[in-house]
Amino acid sequence: MSVYLDHNATSPLRADAREAMARAYDSGANPSSVHGAGRMARAIVETARGTIARHFVTRAEDVVFTSGGTEANNLAIASAQAAGAKRLIISAIEHDAVRDAANASGLEVETLPVTADGVANLDWLDQRLSGWDREADGTPFVALMAANNETGVIQPVEAAGRLVREAEGLFHVDAVQMAGKAVFDFAGSLAHYAAVSAHKCGGPQGVGALLLACDAPISRQMHGGGQEKGRRSGTENVAGIAGFAAALDAVQADEASRMAGLRNELQVRLESVEGVRIWGAGASRLPNTLCLSATGWAAEIQVIAMDLAGFAISAGSACSSGKVKKSRVLEAMGASAEEAASAIRISLGWTTTQDDVDRFADAWMREYARIRPRIAAAE
Repeated sequence: MSVYLDHNATSPLRADAREAMARAYDSGANPSSVHGAGRMARAIVETARGTIARHFVTRAEDVVFTSGGTEANNLAIASAQAAGAKRLIISAIEHDAVRDAANASGLEVETLPVTADGVANLDWLDQRLSGWDREADGTPFVALMAANNETGVIQPVEAAGRLVREAEGLFHVDAVQMAGKAVFDFAGSLAHYAAVSAHKCGGPQGVGALLLACDAPISRQMHGGGQEKGRRSGTENVAGIAGFAAALDAVQADEASRMAGLRNELQVRLESVEGVRIWGAGASRLPNTLCLSATGWAAEIQVIAMDLAGFAISAGSACSSGKVKKSRVLEAMGASAEEAASAIRISLGWTTTQDDVDRFADAWMREYARIRPRIAAAE
């Protein structure tokens, strides 16, 4: 049986989420309909909205359902643009859902650098916002993810949010990777917007939300029936929304600490191997994520080798239509081109066992030992 170690891409559907979705499908009505069946569907949506709001520490009325994290990120950037932003600052480690949306906006885009450990450089941000020319550049807009999808490095979003608020700017947080792994306090982050998604915590694919602060401007991009209080038209995904809430409720209290213990054991074994480097090890990280490079062993070859051995891992982000690309996240952290091209991500989750981790370590180390002489000879 294949061992799944790619939870940062998608975490398998939890039983509680599956059951909640089955019940919602049985309702079979449109939540915008005023008859009894429609009201029952609406009740499912609104109950789930409250649950999701509670998990992310915000108000239910400030949860806008979307088709996923990518749409939520795009909606935040489009709203900032409509509110007067003329220049965007995004961190060097943002997911393509933020990076590409910013580049497609037509606005000038600046890069917030990160340290060698992959943490946003807030001294740079403070200096940049202090010299902001509001007349020329409009309202400051800053995007900083809560935790990186490749390295797991957790970002200082509250401190960044304070800087942006003091500059009277707008602050967006891609919090997609936090669900089910670490607490994300939206109110405490001081963000105006935050993107979250169901399938990273064992919920269904194709449903997410944009969290809004009470003072956050929003410019809808989906026009039609006026759902979500006019902020995002389109019939709500009732079953998906129910599954999202159920997945969050199903996360066990000790899940994060259990994953951290397994991740740390795996790290100790793999970092003992010559030529291996662990990325982000000096910073606070998500408890489930391990990013490493093995000099001379291309990432795509590692992924294929481990797949053939029965293990599902990834090279960097898994959200690029199946492409395996050199990690620009690691390059932003100062990695060489060779290190960035040999980086893989192992991401544990609610299904991961001690045996899974032990077997993966054995298989990876065995394969690396087999090809290491050829790598050394080519150096």
